[in-house]
Amino acid sequence: MTRGPIPVIYLLIALTSVARTFNGPAFSTFLPNSVPGPAFGNAITWNATITQLAGMIAPAVAGVLIASLAPIKIDGGPINVGATLSYALAAMLSLVIALCVSQLKIKANVVIRKAATVKDVLAGARFVFKEKMILAAITLDLFAMLFGGAVALLPVFAKDVLNVGPEGFGILRAAPAVGATLMAVILTRLPPMRQAGKILIFVVAGFGIATIVFGLSRSFWLSLLALGLAGAFDNVSVVIRHALTPLRTPDAMRGRVSAVERVFISSSNELGAWESGVTAAAFGPVASVVGGGIGTLLVVGLVARFFPQLRSLKRLEPD
Repeated sequence: MTRGPIPVIYLLIALTSVARTFNGPAFSTFLPNSVPGPAFGNAITWNATITQLAGMIAPAVAGVLIASLAPIKIDGGPINVGATLSYALAAMLSLVIALCVSQLKIKANVVIRKAATVKDVLAGARFVFKEKMILAAITLDLFAMLFGGAVALLPVFAKDVLNVGPEGFGILRAAPAVGATLMAVILTRLPPMRQAGKILIFVVAGFGIATIVFGLSRSFWLSLLALGLAGAFDNVSVVIRHALTPLRTPDAMRGRVSAVERVFISSSNELGAWESGVTAAAFGPVASVVGGGIGTLLVVGLVARFFPQLRSLKRLEPD
């Protein structure tokens, strides 16, 4: 067994992660400067919709290609044509996206460039902790993902709790994305939010309740509904947070604030999966998911209690 290609694969994965790390803050910076203010909330909603659709369509297309195209044999072993074509399509579409982004008309900001200092690097974190509404929104999202890691345990629930097999697991896995997409489409047809803070608190609480229902359910259809609702509630939370943060952050700070936000949110997904696995191993999958949902509700209560600025938030745009 050869070990030669493995370091190259690791390097490519690492480079992809680095590119995505830069992409997030850059995107959050230029989006507010390329979309008119009144349309920004709707743009965020459409972005969430397209992201959810891509999350469902892309794996399905890749699966069809892998299943339908037979491997070919060349020197060194068989090559999976479907998988290779999937990666090639992803690379080509990335180039198309880069070309489209290069044609965007972005409002220029006059920035005095100077060497970055440690103070500059930490400025994003200081800004987040100073702006209580942004801190509250990030806190809700962080702990909801940390405690509500039901998706990480879906294989266990599909096999040992609901007894639905691989096909049922696939349907369950798609349910959050379907719910999120349907909610995103609904949001594009609704007027701008007038009680954004209360809505954010409500939907994160709804996410926690849906997680508890999923953990207690022994019915495939009820579990499917709970996962769909969890995805729908999460989508509303994402739309509000993604609009709130850049709209209430100065232009010069958006990149650094977005980087801080992504450190917390991205790490919460991974830590949430780890937390779910550890608690499932110690107390069982049901107790892990139900306990996570209860933990989410407790965090919602604490944030609502100690961040009155969020409860009183009306419009996402600053006054």
